[in-house]
Amino acid sequence: MRHEMIASRVHLDEFLGPFECQLDPRNRWNGWMSPYFTLDAAHELSAQTIRMAEEDGYDCVDTIHVIDGRADSRDTVHIIQSDVKRSTDDEDDDQDPEPLAIAIRINWRDLDKGAEQATAIAVATRAARKAARRRKPNGKGETRTVVVHVRWQWVEENHTATNVIEPNRDGLYGIGGWEWTWSSEVWWCPRCGSYEEWHDTECACGLTRPATLLGVATWTAACVLHDRAPEATSALVDLTDLARICAVYAGDTELDMADDTGPFDTETLGKADEVLRRALGNATPADLTAAGWEHVPDPQSDRLYRITFPAARTN
Repeated sequence: MRHEMIASRVHLDEFLGPFECQLDPRNRWNGWMSPYFTLDAAHELSAQTIRMAEEDGYDCVDTIHVIDGRADSRDTVHIIQSDVKRSTDDEDDDQDPEPLAIAIRINWRDLDKGAEQATAIAVATRAARKAARRRKPNGKGETRTVVVHVRWQWVEENHTATNVIEPNRDGLYGIGGWEWTWSSEVWWCPRCGSYEEWHDTECACGLTRPATLLGVATWTAACVLHDRAPEATSALVDLTDLARICAVYAGDTELDMADDTGPFDTETLGKADEVLRRALGNATPADLTAAGWEHVPDPQSDRLYRITFPAARTN
């Protein structure tokens, strides 16, 4: 039975994500999600896995690779190289072995026709490396894409350690499903303090989560502040440099922000600042408006905004 797929967001611990996706929340592997991603999300996921491998070593990181071509292109060979040394016997004793690499040979015309054997995967040889240098994608037909999953620690021992991820009938790519420990993103309710999975858009207390990521970050910052001051209903944020909360209000009353006399401490305020900074990124004025941020005229800063959040329950 095919269950309905819904829009959500997932992450893999603190390592990957968050990414927008489609998933069936009932289809879980040991409690973990099995998400499907658009091609744009797959590109982003690929970049993150490769960056992790370059920082931490390929021998402990799976990598995802997105290869683009044309429907009428000639056959091409693509080399995906790691930093893992090969354990082969054909290297000269006085030379370091070459890094382990994968050769992906793609018949783009067969791929366009839906042929099952359009892509061949093998450990890269010198001949394959030469072929990759000689044959570049060409053609002017429709763009075609191959998404490859490489499990580097098993590549030399198991030919199934590398595989092509086929899109489903909706054109989405199931990356890491029933294999990686994908978790749903959660959002915190500033009214009651509970959290919900991203695709559960309404809290049990009746609040509906904001539609934008910045709006959700605003509520998350509110939850951080409510931990120390449940009466807080709004704050002023200065974006002149890094985002910084410079005032917190309960209704019309400004709360004391001094570390030794007010309800907040430096750690709490810094945590709330960091939540907003991560979400702001390259946010535009339109993004701020969509998240409910109100510009506040001020003689000392032209980037002062008021953020408003629901009052927390106090009983």
